[in-house]
Amino acid sequence: MKAADLIQRVDLIDSFKRYGRVKRVVGLMVESQGPESSVGDVCYIHVGGRNKRMIRAEVVGFSGENVILMPYTTMSEIAPGSLVETTMKPLEVKVGQGLIGKVIDSLGMPLDDSALPGGLTSVPTEQDPPNPLSRPPISEPIEVGVRMIDSLLTVGNGQRVGIFAGSGVGKSTLMGMIARNTTADLNVIGLIGERGREVREFIEKDLGPEGLQRSIVVVSTSDQPALMRIKGAYTATAIAEYFRDKGLNVMLMMDSVTRVAMAQREVGLAVGEPPTTKGYTPSVFALLSRLLERTGTNQFGSITSFYTVLVDGDDMNEPIADTVRGILDGHFVLDRSLANKGQYPAVNVLKSISRVMNNIVSPEHQKSAERLRDLLSTYIDSEDLINIGAYKRGSSPEIDEAISQYQQIISFLKQGTHDKVSMAESIQSLLQLIDKG
Repeated sequence: MKAADLIQRVDLIDSFKRYGRVKRVVGLMVESQGPESSVGDVCYIHVGGRNKRMIRAEVVGFSGENVILMPYTTMSEIAPGSLVETTMKPLEVKVGQGLIGKVIDSLGMPLDDSALPGGLTSVPTEQDPPNPLSRPPISEPIEVGVRMIDSLLTVGNGQRVGIFAGSGVGKSTLMGMIARNTTADLNVIGLIGERGREVREFIEKDLGPEGLQRSIVVVSTSDQPALMRIKGAYTATAIAEYFRDKGLNVMLMMDSVTRVAMAQREVGLAVGEPPTTKGYTPSVFALLSRLLERTGTNQFGSITSFYTVLVDGDDMNEPIADTVRGILDGHFVLDRSLANKGQYPAVNVLKSISRVMNNIVSPEHQKSAERLRDLLSTYIDSEDLINIGAYKRGSSPEIDEAISQYQQIISFLKQGTHDKVSMAESIQSLLQLIDKG
């Protein structure tokens, strides 16, 4: 490098550190006079007497000339006049091969208090979605190892799917099955707003050692501040983007995007946004679009993503469910009535759809999947008549066939939690089932 270039770079270096002072704390927010900073910049609040420490916070807005900050952790020991130091840059996390098999927090630090491995690269947690014209079309399926999904709701490599369900219907179990069985190169799993008890349970029971050794798990529990839960979603997505840009096919699973939306609602209300639909602020819907559009394909690799959506009272038309369903490329609906009958995975095939399936499967496969749906739909529509004995065999050949095939269809849809079925086996089983009919 030439001497002139070096001199020019030195001239561009900002040699001043900028500080401010805490003026007041209101609810979740810290208001300070200074420092000079931008929305999204990370700052450090210096607290404590003899045992000095720093609380990391983020600039979320401004009030007149004052800066509004939201801490990543608790606000204990923050006092009027506490020094605020800006880093002049947004949050970054360290990513690399050494993170595979690790469980980390929203800031990218291992939860077991171990040191980060060497050779990692710093990446910003907030990035722009890929240019639409740089996204290759989804042209091939990706195997998830769940017979019902691979055969009837085939997922494309780079597709984004929502898993919609109420509480306790088997979302975590289904995610664990996909993480263990998928043919993706790497899993990135974001557990956002989970109960602390469920984190270890998911890692040890649902994911298991086999799934963990090819996964990176990002955890932000429900007791953490709203900003940490939002950053958990951003960090998981940024890690998946890093490996996608390395040419890998990544599987991103986030449980749940509803809790990310709730965290953003907390932040929005705290900074003075007006509540709109069911109390959700406008920034919630902007965040969802931006977050969900970051995944998918680009010119280097792909991120196939599954986002769980909690539906209050199993209401599929509540605002978050409706918004997410409109953004994603398909939705799987977990049905409580099927779970109550002991049918797992409890995916209601008739209410679920994969929007790219027609483009990535053979005509024979597509025809067989549609035929199974027809038979199942025919039986469900006539179930009450059949159960009370009001239907007489021979009245309708279609209903007769549906009755004769029903038990085989249910057996086909069921799968043990630890049973792995390849896509080839799933499709072959579907074709055989329909041919027998």
